Amino acid sequence: MQTPQKIAVIGSGLVGTLLAIYLKKMGHTVHVFDRSPDIRTVEFSGRSINLVMSNRGWKALEDIGIDEEIRKIGIPVDKRAIHLQDGKLNYQNYGKDGEAIFSLSRGVLNRKMIDLAEEVGVEFKFEHKIWDVTLADATLHIGETERGEWTELKYDKVFGADGAFSRIRHRMQRQSMFDYSQEFMKIGYKELHIPANPDGTHKIDKNSLHIWPRGNFMLMALANLDGSFTCTLFMPFEGENSFEALKEEKDLVDFFAEYFPDTKEVIPDLVHDFFRNPTSYLVMMKCFPWTHENNIALIGDAAHAIVPFYGQGMNVGFEDITVLVQMIEKYGDDWQKIFEEYGKSRKPNADAIAELSLRNFIEMSTKTADEKFLLQKKIEKWFSDKHPEKWLPLYSRVTFSTQPYSEALAIGDFQNKIMEEVMAISDIENKWDSEEVEEKIISLLNSKVH
Repeated sequence: MQTPQKIAVIGSGLVGTLLAIYLKKMGHTVHVFDRSPDIRTVEFSGRSINLVMSNRGWKALEDIGIDEEIRKIGIPVDKRAIHLQDGKLNYQNYGKDGEAIFSLSRGVLNRKMIDLAEEVGVEFKFEHKIWDVTLADATLHIGETERGEWTELKYDKVFGADGAFSRIRHRMQRQSMFDYSQEFMKIGYKELHIPANPDGTHKIDKNSLHIWPRGNFMLMALANLDGSFTCTLFMPFEGENSFEALKEEKDLVDFFAEYFPDTKEVIPDLVHDFFRNPTSYLVMMKCFPWTHENNIALIGDAAHAIVPFYGQGMNVGFEDITVLVQMIEKYGDDWQKIFEEYGKSRKPNADAIAELSLRNFIEMSTKTADEKFLLQKKIEKWFSDKHPEKWLPLYSRVTFSTQPYSEALAIGDFQNKIMEEVMAISDIENKWDSEEVEEKIISLLNSKVH
């Protein structure tokens, strides 16, 4: 058991709220600060990408006993539904039978998590603006405005769970030997909406992640419990087929008619949603160290903002908590050691999932419509089913296991080299499931040392 402390968590998002539940259950006094109003009192829409929960996220929820509550508000998604421009629809299963990710509305999930945190005694302080933190003694500086009068609040520990533009990290960045980089993608996103049928059912298959891959842009959709879908249009800001090019209603309608013809019936409010909802940005942020001595730590997006194309943003943040808790169990009251080991353990894995997420945009927007890529995935699945001890596809390693991301990335690169040789076999299209191909993969696995 740890000596009880007074701990501030900055940010009432998913990672901050789950961390608060863990810390409270360990016996600490926990205050969660957020500059925004209580999300349970505001309408939440317009700039969201639905979340997907996979094994890493579920583990963090199971360990604290709230996974069943969260499963009730999610929808299992066991495959991709690829909508081609010619109207064809292809399905790609994610994993083995029964393996599924869960689609969750960010707003619904966040509200539920705050309820669960309050039930165990976490205290939330909404509309409280934290402008700075004194690193040496974990003192928060709070006030109405950045230039106005501030009040000081002293804590034993401060966790920055305040997202990609964290105020806590902003203070840490001004320390020497603190590495920081930020990169905006040239692609932005906009939320659209598929409403439910009049009887409350879904208009398209609710157990699929729907993707309309179109090269350097794409549309995707994930189901909500109320029969609707949250759709996200990812597209460059500038150039041909970009947000910049869709300034007029006619341009938008013509664009969707050409590239997403099968959405005409299911997105009735296209024009309204497109011009009302903001065009949002995608940013990647890396930094290190994530901690300061024994009293300040960054967690979730504040430590490692990634792009959403692997559906791992929430899962990597929740896994941060799992690892932090393991360090607490190991080192007790030695917070300096806890923080050091937590940062050291998580940094390579956060960097690995950042890389994988970036790569997955190309897979989703381009390769999912490519026959050769689909054949490669088919061969991998066929070989994996026959030899599960020899081959687990990269997607399964990332999504349906808790293997460190850095290992998954390295093994995925190794497997891809093998598949490049397999795909070069003459007439592979007709003998993809032959003994010859099976033996070729086994011999390459044995001969290559990764």
